[in-house]
Amino acid sequence: MSALLSSSVLSWLRCFEASARHCNFTRAAGELCITQGAVSQQVKQLEQWMARPLFIRTPRALVLTPEGERLRFVLRESFQAIESTLTQLRKPRESGPIALSCAPSFAMRWLTPRLGDFFRDHPEVGLRVYGEFHTLDSTRMVRDGIDAAVRFDLGVYEDLKAGLFLDEWLLPVASPAFVAAHPELRAPQDLKGAWLLHDVSPWEGADTFAEWEHWLRQAGVAVDNPGAGQCFNLSQLAIGAALAGQGVALGRSALVLEDLAAGRLVEPFRLRVRSQASYYFVSAHGQTPQIATVEHWLTAEALRFDAQRVKVLGAGVARGGA
Repeated sequence: MSALLSSSVLSWLRCFEASARHCNFTRAAGELCITQGAVSQQVKQLEQWMARPLFIRTPRALVLTPEGERLRFVLRESFQAIESTLTQLRKPRESGPIALSCAPSFAMRWLTPRLGDFFRDHPEVGLRVYGEFHTLDSTRMVRDGIDAAVRFDLGVYEDLKAGLFLDEWLLPVASPAFVAAHPELRAPQDLKGAWLLHDVSPWEGADTFAEWEHWLRQAGVAVDNPGAGQCFNLSQLAIGAALAGQGVALGRSALVLEDLAAGRLVEPFRLRVRSQASYYFVSAHGQTPQIATVEHWLTAEALRFDAQRVKVLGAGVARGGA
């Protein structure tokens, strides 16, 4: 190995590449499973070794210098080539289930109840589902043994295949008891900030109150102190609080349709807004036949769900609706 590419330099380059991709030391640290301070220090050591800055450090983000941008491009191409070669050379598993990393709320409310049908229709394909919502790239998928993933986000992946299989609609929901106890809640402008139940991390990089802010903006409504309500890190927890009569959650149709159909939740007003995020099936390019089978099954299930969603909520939430 070249004397330039010592183990220390290779470690510095890995930290730099992750930081450059995220434009953030904290997110890079989360990907590399080390502390933010360690990432920052290793990048600083690389800059000192090169005798030139690679980042301009601003209060909001890291900005690459021209030299940093040049190095980022070369490292991205190099790491992708290495990962592609390792994937091709790595001995495939003779058997064993597919590891599917899935957004937890979607896994609990939508996917798990349908898995019995998958196993009955495809007994030759093993599948294990793990509830996770961390950001993904090809490096992390290989390192963590993830074969494929389902994510609720904006679908932006540089080095992975991300296929949209189900769009999403946002609709305020509450328990019948909460609505009965608040007869003044007749229209969107009647909402109070303290009533709103939030999923504060709907997808990687989203603002804390992104979903409610999007819905209120589309509804043309301003609410005083919209962040005053309870906050959760999973949509399912916010829905659980709504079921318990603690406020109004912004339900995603895939997660609340069954409760609406059963009357456990109701819509205080029938105003649905298309979500900025959707559900994506994420996998490496050149997926195996087994992984392709899982994606095809998910797409077919999404079509069936869409028909059910239209039946319960009306034609306004049909796939591709405005």
